[in-house]
Amino acid sequence: MFNPFITSGYAGPEYFCDRETETGTIVRLLQNGNNVALISPRRYGKTDLIRHCFEQPEIKDKYYTFIIDIYSTKSYSEMVVTMGKSILEALKPRGRKAWEQFVNLIMSVRPGISFDAQGSPTWSLGVNSLNNPTTTLEEIFQYLNSADRPCIVAIDEFQQITKYGDDNIEALLRTHIQYCRNAKFIFSGSHMHLMSSMFTSSSRPFYQSVTLFRLEIIPLPKYSEFCQRMFNQAGKNIEADTIQQVYGMFDGVTFYMQRIMNELFTMTANGDTCQASMIQDAINNILGYAGSLYEDLMYQLPIKQADLLRAIAAEGKATKLTSGSFTKRHNLTSPSSVKSALPALIDKGLVSTDKGTYQVYDKFLELKKLKN
Repeated sequence: MFNPFITSGYAGPEYFCDRETETGTIVRLLQNGNNVALISPRRYGKTDLIRHCFEQPEIKDKYYTFIIDIYSTKSYSEMVVTMGKSILEALKPRGRKAWEQFVNLIMSVRPGISFDAQGSPTWSLGVNSLNNPTTTLEEIFQYLNSADRPCIVAIDEFQQITKYGDDNIEALLRTHIQYCRNAKFIFSGSHMHLMSSMFTSSSRPFYQSVTLFRLEIIPLPKYSEFCQRMFNQAGKNIEADTIQQVYGMFDGVTFYMQRIMNELFTMTANGDTCQASMIQDAINNILGYAGSLYEDLMYQLPIKQADLLRAIAAEGKATKLTSGSFTKRHNLTSPSSVKSALPALIDKGLVSTDKGTYQVYDKFLELKKLKN
């Protein structure tokens, strides 16, 4: 039986929970010529919301849409390669006319594009083969500005550009985007303070260039109705209290709700009712699947970072990390050791921070360390 609680990717509107207001607002902003900065902690469902917006008829039937994930990029050149490859892959299903214009315009990388027996192109250029990323970026924006349809470009984990070690990247992108009349942009990011600074600081190139949109968690009543509907359509049931307990345990964060509900759905036989007593077994199953990965992660961390991560996990939501009481409570070496370890954990994406409160990003990792 198909499991309706999707944990990876977008499977269509029937398996997408709520976000009706957010979808309508983002679509309306884009249609009316606005760029959008979509900001939330990781795993709130930003990327799938973008995919959902792109599937709306008023967008799908009139625009070329591109999602460019730069989370893993480490340099300006990697970003440009990722942009080019993502655009080509998104255009290929649209037919030869769509991708041919793009291929013809990006002359600087033509040797890095190969064609199969059917004449379909593949981007085979690696980052080390990109001779002049600035020229290639200009060609990409030339395409966006001259495409036979208006374009919408979503750049996922946009704050990554601040880690390239090149202060000119923001200004360069801002200039290209400012004069690209045929495309609108969604800048999606999960590092709240970096994203906010990029768009609200008067000294930064992207200052006041977007509509800021902060994505919140899906309300419990909406998610509860969605869960019950998915279970009922499959001939199963789930108690409202079960959904409420899972929601509370994971603060309503979409990814964790979906992952637990996916497991609970699997554990519930046809005609049976999913009860709260099954939640811990579901969590144990999930932790068991990934147990060795978490153990390897902790093993690879320097001791001071691993100790601090365990301390934050133990508190759930930790504050005043450099206070004597915090270090004493968790047997940490000293406040100075915390001060040196914390930025590394944040930079590695293991700890999130919001207004002086720190949490382990991965809730399953947090539970794993509490169990250990």
